[in-house]
Amino acid sequence: MFKKLKFFFIFSLILLSVFYFFSYNTVLAGLFDSTPELVTTLNNAFQDIEGWLLTLATPAAAVAVGVGVFMKKFSFGDEERIRVAKKLIRGSLFSYAFILAINLILSAIQSLIQ
Repeated sequence: MFKKLKFFFIFSLILLSVFYFFSYNTVLAGLFDSTPELVTTLNNAFQDIEGWLLTLATPAAAVAVGVGVFMKKFSFGDEERIRVAKKLIRGSLFSYAFILAINLILSAIQSLIQ
């Protein structure tokens, strides 16, 4: 019984100290009322990565659709190749639309936050 009580006391002390440590930093950040430099840097980095992904998504989708069209064109009646080409075209168009929709949703959320 004493071991359980001792364990509970030590665990609660550690939990309380961790809570105090994190809340103390939060209070200090709130006192100065500014965005920390690390948060700003990470935010800018994520915006750069998002821009790169959107820049790369358009040519990648175009290449995938082009490969699908050429695969369909040069299938010479092979049903399996035609089916694979249709899947490739449909999948690449859906993926590109999904990427654009995610960008639209993230932009809407970002405009609501700021």
